[in-house]
Amino acid sequence: MSLPQRIAIDGPAASGKSTLAQRLAEALGYLYFDTGVLYRAVTWAALQRGRAVEDADAMTDLATHLTIDVRPPSVDDGRKYEVLVNGEDVTWALHSPEVDVKVSTVAAHPGVRHALLAKQREIGQRGKVVMVGRDIGTVVMPDADLKIYLDASPEERARRRYKERLARGEPASYEQILRAVYYRDELDRNRQASPLRPAEDAIIINTDGLDADQVFQRAMELIAQFDAEHE
Repeated sequence: MSLPQRIAIDGPAASGKSTLAQRLAEALGYLYFDTGVLYRAVTWAALQRGRAVEDADAMTDLATHLTIDVRPPSVDDGRKYEVLVNGEDVTWALHSPEVDVKVSTVAAHPGVRHALLAKQREIGQRGKVVMVGRDIGTVVMPDADLKIYLDASPEERARRRYKERLARGEPASYEQILRAVYYRDELDRNRQASPLRPAEDAIIINTDGLDADQVFQRAMELIAQFDAEHE
């Protein structure tokens, strides 16, 4: 079989990127790498240190000097990967509401993106990877073998995030989450550095009304098509 060795999955928050990437990585025996955790790690560290996320120089300095490690999970609590910042396990803390609200501001700083780009590319060049983010197909791996862009309405994405938090036993407000989704979309699509957009050769899948199994099946069909075209 001739499988795509590097798969890029992009799209806005809560469009289903991570769920799809995890399932594809498991099915193919590939590495699952969510680049968003790097930006969340910097955001979390900034909040812990009381630094202003709007300060581009401070955020760039932090991103440059933090030791961030992403590795397979060592705890059986539902996590798909483990994130350590300077040796501290912060895996679940990275998905707090406070980080959700601030992460796009941090990710919009060109210096932060530059500081984290080399590591992302290094992992991608190893092959057999499903990499998920917002600029994988356009910036991190523009030569990826297969590029998928997942999309969904803000309302659908807010509902998904709301259900996720309730399932984890966390307090949640749908209205607050929806506002955060709109705010993040605005930042992601209008930032100067690597704005959120599909790559020209990306295949767009709108996930409104589709469950995770249907989205996965569609992606597997694309992989089968790639195999047929590269025999």
